[in-house]
Amino acid sequence: MNEHILVVDDEAAIRDMVRMALEQEDFIVSDASNAHQAEKILVNEDVRLILLDWMMPGVAGIDFAARLRRDNTAPNVGIIMLTARDAEDDLIRGLEVGADDYVRKPFSTRELVSRIRAVLRRLGDTHLAGDIVSAGKITIDTEQHRITIGDQAVDFSPTEFRLLHFLLTHPDRVFGRNQLLDNVWGEQVYVEDRTVDVHIRRLRKVLEQYDCDRYITTVRGVGYRFVVPEN
Repeated sequence: MNEHILVVDDEAAIRDMVRMALEQEDFIVSDASNAHQAEKILVNEDVRLILLDWMMPGVAGIDFAARLRRDNTAPNVGIIMLTARDAEDDLIRGLEVGADDYVRKPFSTRELVSRIRAVLRRLGDTHLAGDIVSAGKITIDTEQHRITIGDQAVDFSPTEFRLLHFLLTHPDRVFGRNQLLDNVWGEQVYVEDRTVDVHIRRLRKVLEQYDCDRYITTVRGVGYRFVVPEN
């Protein structure tokens, strides 16, 4: 089945350009000019990934992405931000609200398609694993795409789900940023290594509520390790 992509941008020319490029790659494409229209499509259609413009009138894309993740409106849907911003703090903010990737404007449609396929592979890998693993208070059911901590279901973005799953299933091993990018994001993808730090920080922020943030430790100058403390 072809994957369904939702393009959300207030500029009609960009929507048309992206639609044409994606349909040539056999994607199913819907589009919206604002967050309100996008929300209706998400409710009524089976969207797999959203291309979301950062700056839009009304509800900005960055705020819409944060709301989708916060309200768990589209928990298994990938989000790629389209942005003309290039300041590092802005790009990190996009990842911190739950986006899986970002593409700077102006962009080539070839790069965009490559980014989309990379995120879709991560989403697909998460769903196809079909196992249940546990460590400490955390249990991950990849078939149901569910994480529980103790007896509480906890929501993570698709990328964070995959990152936590990878670390938990490789306990006590130290992984550098590039190793995590290769194993979680996939090889030959256009993702900066700082992205790993942002997602680790997001994981810890959620895990802290359950006293599990110490499961992910930093090995200074090397990378990150998942370990369940004895006490």
